[in-house]
Amino acid sequence: MMARLAVFVCLAALAPAQTGLGPGRKYTAVERLAPERLAAVQEARKALAAQRKALPPVGVYEDYPAAMLVRAGDSAHTRRTRAEVLAAAKKTGIRAVFFTDHGGPRASTWHGEREGVLFFAGAENGAKHELRFPQPAPPLRFHSHVEGDPEASPAGWDGMEICNRHADHEDDADLAAYLKAAAADPRRLEELARLARRYPDEIYGAGAGWRPELFARWDRVLAQRFFTGIGAIDAHQNVLAGGKVLLDPYDVAFRNTVTHILAREFTQEALAASLREGRAYVAHDWLCAPQGFAFFAVNSLGVYEMGDTIPMAGSTRLVARAPVAAHWRFIREGTLVHEAGGETAAWQAAEPGAYRVEAWLDIDGEQRPWIYSNAIRLARPDPALLTLPSQRLDPSVEAVNGIEYAAGAPEDAEKHRLDIYRPRGASKRPVLFFLHGGAWVRGDRRQYPFFGNHFARAGFVVVAPSYRLAPKHPHPAQIEDAAAAFAWTMRNIAAHGGDPSRIVVAGHSAGGHLAALLAADARWLRAHGLDSGAIRGVISMSGVPDVTGAAGSRVFGSDPDVRRAASPLFHVRGGLPPFLVTYCQWDYLTLPQQARRFHDALRQAGVPSRLVFVKGENHISEMTNIVKPGDATSAAILEFLGALQ
Repeated sequence: MMARLAVFVCLAALAPAQTGLGPGRKYTAVERLAPERLAAVQEARKALAAQRKALPPVGVYEDYPAAMLVRAGDSAHTRRTRAEVLAAAKKTGIRAVFFTDHGGPRASTWHGEREGVLFFAGAENGAKHELRFPQPAPPLRFHSHVEGDPEASPAGWDGMEICNRHADHEDDADLAAYLKAAAADPRRLEELARLARRYPDEIYGAGAGWRPELFARWDRVLAQRFFTGIGAIDAHQNVLAGGKVLLDPYDVAFRNTVTHILAREFTQEALAASLREGRAYVAHDWLCAPQGFAFFAVNSLGVYEMGDTIPMAGSTRLVARAPVAAHWRFIREGTLVHEAGGETAAWQAAEPGAYRVEAWLDIDGEQRPWIYSNAIRLARPDPALLTLPSQRLDPSVEAVNGIEYAAGAPEDAEKHRLDIYRPRGASKRPVLFFLHGGAWVRGDRRQYPFFGNHFARAGFVVVAPSYRLAPKHPHPAQIEDAAAAFAWTMRNIAAHGGDPSRIVVAGHSAGGHLAALLAADARWLRAHGLDSGAIRGVISMSGVPDVTGAAGSRVFGSDPDVRRAASPLFHVRGGLPPFLVTYCQWDYLTLPQQARRFHDALRQAGVPSRLVFVKGENHISEMTNIVKPGDATSAAILEFLGALQ
């Protein structure tokens, strides 16, 4: 009788909310328990696994899967142990486990890292419908079992459960009746146990529901502020009499509903901060591993991810992608605004607000929810964010403008000129040779008096050349001009107060690419009788060290060998000058990954390199904010320049 009761309890925990039958739902939970349905779902999962693509991160964060609301070692009548939790986490790839003891956290509850898994000691307060994790401070607090108190004020909470696997049974009368009948028939119970051994994930996932009332509450709060959605499994590892696990061993539960936390570092502080800021998504990993999923907003300023607010400068697109094709639902504060299918879906947003996305999979003739993103907030931009800093020069700075550094076609004369900014009375000052950005197709030196003024005030002679632009002048026109301007600087800068033995080459974006290529590929300076020894150091700010991707074809052509030769990454070798490599929190696509890869290659070749992550800046503001007091990019540059003197 005890075994039958245990089976009944376990199976009852599988039931979905029938009021939450989502788009494309075809079968009830009872119908999903049929052997042919279980087999069909398993085959669909295998097919998805075979189709799955490995995708790199989009932005600056890594994906750390977490199991939220886990219990172990807090009940005398079960065999739940924390060692079993650790083993299940390692088996399933879970990197963080959030324990929630009743009345906890207990002194004996694990807290900190063990064998590559981070543990958080927390508590569940059923009366308050709250999960609380006091360390690291400030405490994380989430509204739990929301279905029991759907109208509670969100004040004081960091977020809420948008799904709870153990709570899904409460509204499924059909499954409850089915199980009640099965409890009286040992043969039916044995058949269910046999199926659970053969189809553990399919059985446990048969009742996973989609509760519209929970998402409606979430969207109401999101309309006012960020409110992190998490997925809870309420893992208990229910057991039969005699210790036989029937349906929800930890490893099965840990695959079923996972909260994926996006963080830059694998520390409790970083993961807690990301949860507080909404840098997470919830997935039913058992259907298909979701790693590589991304939901981001992109415009001319940069790329923003979940938990971010993006200024709506120009055209702002929302983009979702996953490792397999899915049905995408874009939702703005509770309203479905766009649907699409495929591995990637995009939508151009016209209105501010909080946006999130859902991914659904076609499984055995019906759609099942797979991924729930957290929100990105679109906001009208502050006009101050889109304006250049003052171009007025300080009285201590003087400029010499429009110096010709190379001869060429008359129509290109203006692009073969450079400007110099120097402290008044400069003599033998270190030189900062700066190449502007603009994707190699736009931009000009005359946009950067603020940059020249800023570093001239700091004691440097700043040289800012223009260069010919694509597509009228494709590669190698830009690097040829950069080399010619540098050679002019070597020959003439002493007459303008600079020291030719102390020239640091710097650039932003496309200019960062040119600065790195000038130092790394010897042929461009060799054409002027120089080599990389003439360069004291290199600063690549949000540069592009690898232009082999298709996006580079309009400047560098379609020949992959030419694009590879134009990539500084593939010219890294020992003996290059020291590098400073920066990238931003909201940089353009692939630039954070490229910066890290370039830095690693330099270090492996024995080249001194410092990698700087610039928090709170986008690709454009990294430059426009460089003159502000306390700016991180400016501080890193000045520290790098000072170390080279």
